[in-house]
Amino acid sequence: MTETTTALVTGANKGIGYAIAAGLAARGMTVLLGSRDRTRGEQAAARLRAQLTANEAQAVEPDVRVVVLDVTDPATIEAVAGSLDRLDVLVNNAGISGPIDLTPARTPAEAMREVFETNVIGVLMVTNALLPLLRRSPAPRIVNVSSGVGSLRHHTDPAHYMSALAPSATYPPSKAALNALTVQYAKELRGDGFLVNAAAPGPCATDFTKGLPFAITRTAADGAAVVIRLATLGPDGPTGGFFDEDGPVPW
Repeated sequence: MTETTTALVTGANKGIGYAIAAGLAARGMTVLLGSRDRTRGEQAAARLRAQLTANEAQAVEPDVRVVVLDVTDPATIEAVAGSLDRLDVLVNNAGISGPIDLTPARTPAEAMREVFETNVIGVLMVTNALLPLLRRSPAPRIVNVSSGVGSLRHHTDPAHYMSALAPSATYPPSKAALNALTVQYAKELRGDGFLVNAAAPGPCATDFTKGLPFAITRTAADGAAVVIRLATLGPDGPTGGFFDEDGPVPW
C-alpha cells in the first residue's frame, strides 16, 4: 500500500469504526470517514486529526475526510460513490445489534428485517456501488466487519462460551449471513485481484457493548487491529476467509 491509498470506513464516527479509521490514517492512507450524521462525523474527524497530529511518531499529515453515508439509504450511497475518483480499500463496518433480549420465538419479523437491512443488505448496496472504483485500484481490498457470534461452530460447540449465550434471531444470524456474502464476493472477484475477507474484532468496550451483562476490557483499538491487518494485506494475502486476532475463525 502507498501513501496515495484511499480507504472508506462505514460507521466510523465512533467505536471500532473510528479506531479502524485512525489506524489506516496513521499508515498514511487518505481515509473517508463514513457517518450517517455530518456533525458527528466532522467532530470525529477533527478528534482523529488532533489525535494523530499529537503523536510525535506520526510522519505523515493525516488526511481524513467525512462522507455522509447511511448504508440503508441508496441516495447517500450513490452520492458518495459519485463524489469519489479513487478507492482502494472498503471497510464495511456499520452495523446494528437489534434486540438482545429476545429469543427467536419472541422476535418479530420486522426486528430481523431491520438488522439484516443494515448488517447484510447495506453491505451489498455499498459494495456494489463502489465496485467500479475499486476495480480501478491496483490492490483492491474489502473487509467486512463481522463477529465471532457469526460462527455456527462456536454456537454449537459445548466447550465454547458462545454456546451458552442466549439464542437470538437477529445479530448472530446477520453476521453468519455476512460471512456467507463475503465468501461469495471473494469467489466473484478473486480473478480481478481483490482480497475480500471477514473480520471478527472480538468483544470491545464501546457503546455497542455497553448493555452486556459482563465487563469487557479490550479496547476499540484492540478490535480494530485485525481489520487493519486485512485492509493492508499484500498481494499474497488470503481471500474469502474469516479471521480474528488469533487467525482463522471457524465458520
